[in-house]
Amino acid sequence: MSNSPATSPQLLPAVTLPPVHLARHVPGATAAKLLRDGKWQRIRRGAYVEPSALTVSPGRHATATRRALARISGVVEAARARGGDTPVLSHESAALLWGLRLWRLPEQVHVVSAHNPSSRAAPDIVRHVLTLGAEDVTERGGVRLTTLERTVVDIARGRRVPHGLVVADDALRHGADPAAMAALVNSQPGRRGVRRARTVLTLADARAESPWETFTRLHALAAGLPAPELQIVVATRLGEFRADMGWRDWRVLIEFDGLVKYTDLSGGDPGRVVFEEKRRHDALVEAGWRILRLTRDDFRDVAALHRRLVALVPPSVRDVLTPQRHLLL
Repeated sequence: MSNSPATSPQLLPAVTLPPVHLARHVPGATAAKLLRDGKWQRIRRGAYVEPSALTVSPGRHATATRRALARISGVVEAARARGGDTPVLSHESAALLWGLRLWRLPEQVHVVSAHNPSSRAAPDIVRHVLTLGAEDVTERGGVRLTTLERTVVDIARGRRVPHGLVVADDALRHGADPAAMAALVNSQPGRRGVRRARTVLTLADARAESPWETFTRLHALAAGLPAPELQIVVATRLGEFRADMGWRDWRVLIEFDGLVKYTDLSGGDPGRVVFEEKRRHDALVEAGWRILRLTRDDFRDVAALHRRLVALVPPSVRDVLTPQRHLLL
């Protein structure tokens, strides 16, 4: 686990749940008309949201994230309307409230339950039967949820390594306590997923700046390569440039190219971004570095991708590499 500096947990982005309207608070005919007129959208049974609450930021991912948060809001408000305690959010739902990145947005709301759900339980709620101590639960924006460290460990135990590592990387980046997470895992010997959680915490690195960077690094490890240096700074004739990851000894860099760089982050001038990327690439090559640029399409054929990754290293190293394909499971 990286010891590189990370942002304090208090600086995690504030997440505000979208306001929802409950069917129990309005006449049925009124709700039906608001739906027909497009002024409301159904977010879950008995809960509605105004479309503007889902589009506070541009982009499909931002809208999908707001929809996931709105589902949480609907569950929380329904519990408040019944006069009971609000549920303790866990797993991906807690991660969303912490402002953490996720590999996949949840389509259900994850809560902690003291007992197994009945057959009549709401289908959009996943109830996890967990034993939580007072130290495992906190409050954020008036909503109860598992602590930052407990959230990471629960996901690392219960999900595939790629999902757990994306969350663990980002949590470390925002100041999650590595010792506290290790202690949580070690307090659960024999439990399902503990070995996987230990693997995730061992690999987690605060320097990863996006889920796709995490996924790229994980594939390099799965192909048998040693852990790359992240955010590697390289000197060129045009100045210093920072690459996603690489190995100095072999003068090899790997970069993940997302479409967002040439669209949302281009400032309305994607041609300029392409031009600057070309200059940057040429300068790195002239400085003696080889660069493997990957896009999400390259991950469709895992065997082909791993062959390309292994081809980056000297033949003498290639011969002794041990693939770790279990990291992708």
